[in-house]
Amino acid sequence: MELKDIKAVYFVGAGGIGMSAIARYFIHKGLVVAGYDKTPSKLTEQLEKEGMLIHYEENVDEIPHACKKPASTLVVYTPAIPQEHKELVYFRENNFDVEKRAQVLGMLTRTHKGLCVAGTHGKTTTSTMCAHIMHQSSIDCNAFLGGISKNYGTNYILSEKSDYVVIEADEFDRSFHWLRPWMSVITSTDPDHLDIYGTKEAYLESFRHYTTLIQPGGALIIHKNLEMKADVQDGVKVYTYSRDEGDFHAENVKIGNGEITFDFISPVESIKNVKLGQPVPINIENGVAAMAMAQLNGCNAEELKYGMKTYHGVDRRFDFKIKTDKLVFMSDYAHHPKEIYQSAKSMRELYKDKKITVIFQPHLYTRTRDFYKDFADSLSLLDRVVLCDIYPAREEPIPGVTSKLIYDNLKPGVEKEMIHKEDVLKFVEDNDFEVLVVLGAGDLDNYVPQIEKILEKRK
Repeated sequence: MELKDIKAVYFVGAGGIGMSAIARYFIHKGLVVAGYDKTPSKLTEQLEKEGMLIHYEENVDEIPHACKKPASTLVVYTPAIPQEHKELVYFRENNFDVEKRAQVLGMLTRTHKGLCVAGTHGKTTTSTMCAHIMHQSSIDCNAFLGGISKNYGTNYILSEKSDYVVIEADEFDRSFHWLRPWMSVITSTDPDHLDIYGTKEAYLESFRHYTTLIQPGGALIIHKNLEMKADVQDGVKVYTYSRDEGDFHAENVKIGNGEITFDFISPVESIKNVKLGQPVPINIENGVAAMAMAQLNGCNAEELKYGMKTYHGVDRRFDFKIKTDKLVFMSDYAHHPKEIYQSAKSMRELYKDKKITVIFQPHLYTRTRDFYKDFADSLSLLDRVVLCDIYPAREEPIPGVTSKLIYDNLKPGVEKEMIHKEDVLKFVEDNDFEVLVVLGAGDLDNYVPQIEKILEKRK
């Protein structure tokens, strides 16, 4: 189906962060947009206010009449939806065009210049940074992001004039193979989703194949220290980056007094004294990648500096809720051992002399089974580790796989305990903290507003 033929779009799994960005795109285009989700949320409530029709019962009769015409209705579903879902079965049996979210993003990269950010971790922050830099510049862009940008209060940016679209390229279920990037950053390739890929080699091969999809005339900006081998088409330039070395990197880094500045070193034009609007050490490297892609697409030095200085971050990505000399409370989405390592390292750089307590909810049984020793090593960088039960998401329990696998492998000297999610608020009430971090990609984040209220009284 071509974009011009679509009159209505129906989403099976409407409330996901990635799905909602696409829904917003079609709402802005003036189409009929509707969908199903299992449970109401802040995001679905917002979408309904913006004009989307959403219901929460798996029922074909609830599908609006305008979305029951196969010739003009595009159906978008998320891989998290079971194949036997009644509404999905209805659309398939009646010959609708049923596509994954990634296929729709692929369609957009055929009609726009796709600036895509792939990687096991760092992709949400890097893509959101790049989108902000470009959107506030003379170049502008559209964007489909994997998190809520604090600058815009949404995961979607619309431009009436720009041909560029910034997209977070998701490797889960090989989704990013549908994209046809003009340029791409690859931040990291630490094995993940082994329930899908099976082996580390298959995971790395998936990224190699992704690099073959970048369009001639474009570019690949790849982290210097990755195991994978890129395999680009003729006419695609390849650049390397990292915090300290590569074609693009940072020099003269200064961290102190709640500020971070650095010099951006680039083969195009180096820029002195770049200030981070969200002063977190890991954002030096993410910022180098975002600036590199924005610079290669025409942003000038002043626009790059202004974009970095005014970047406010992403919800749940190193998301400070309380930040005083006496008490720090933050939420972070990190849920892979390498992400947690980077997050913990950044915390240590920022708070060298403070006691850091983390409440961590592991995400997925398979990920815990595959990486429990790595999780324990990363969490052991912190002083006190509180482990909740595993958040299952789409998975069934695996015998013998619990948070205790991580608990038993934490290094000696780390204070540790295990609690149920329901007891988290009581734990916060009963303990004192210097730095408290809620960590993970599950539903523990739902408690963050209540934790913040408890801690506000102690500031």
